[in-house]
Amino acid sequence: MLVLSSPVTSLELLSPSLCGEYCCNRALNLYNSHTGEELATQAAKGRYLKVLETTISEKFIQVQLCEDDYVAWLSLDDLKNLKSATEVYQPTKIVRRQIEREIPKIIAFTQAAMKEPNYYLWGGTIAPNYDCSGLMQAAFSASGIWLPRDSYQQEAFVTKITYPELLPGDLIFFGTERVDHVALYLGNNSYIHSSGQDVGRNKIAIDPLSNQGDKISRGYYQKIWSFGRVMESYQPFATN
Repeated sequence: MLVLSSPVTSLELLSPSLCGEYCCNRALNLYNSHTGEELATQAAKGRYLKVLETTISEKFIQVQLCEDDYVAWLSLDDLKNLKSATEVYQPTKIVRRQIEREIPKIIAFTQAAMKEPNYYLWGGTIAPNYDCSGLMQAAFSASGIWLPRDSYQQEAFVTKITYPELLPGDLIFFGTERVDHVALYLGNNSYIHSSGQDVGRNKIAIDPLSNQGDKISRGYYQKIWSFGRVMESYQPFATN
């Protein structure tokens, strides 16, 4: 645990929260460490978070997002962009039959995102630039359905299915030593995902679920790890 006492004046800018949670007044970047060198995720305007005041450096403080339990580092300069929540975050219980009705909207979200100028952004969860799991989380959360943040967490969260069972809206996971990529199945043996420059693309695109496509799609096909179905919306630990 990293604890420093020097940034107390920055914390004084944060209004006390009676319920212990805050809302984002604007979209915020969150980082992988107290140095702020690498983006971990983003918090859209309106998201809830808890400030972990015992874990703080000279320029960053650790926070936990309420909707997906994700822990990352927020710049102390962004404390001014938080407001005290009037009540704690209340997750909505959403089950499979409700999710099925939202699948067309979820697919439409990803296809609309693809049509906008975009590039792959590690840690990106806000339009127009996403990473792979950020696009999945954004697409589902737009319909009120929360997924965990990272691809390997999403893979652990969903119900495993087999290739013949794939339906539009299911997730496809890729990896070698562990899951490191995720895509949304569209039906008709195709899927949509955000992929980076390291595979030669750097944007959101649709690929065939086949070993007969171009070099990029063949590479992904050879790394298929598993298939999964979202059966419910993520429930934070505090409410489980």
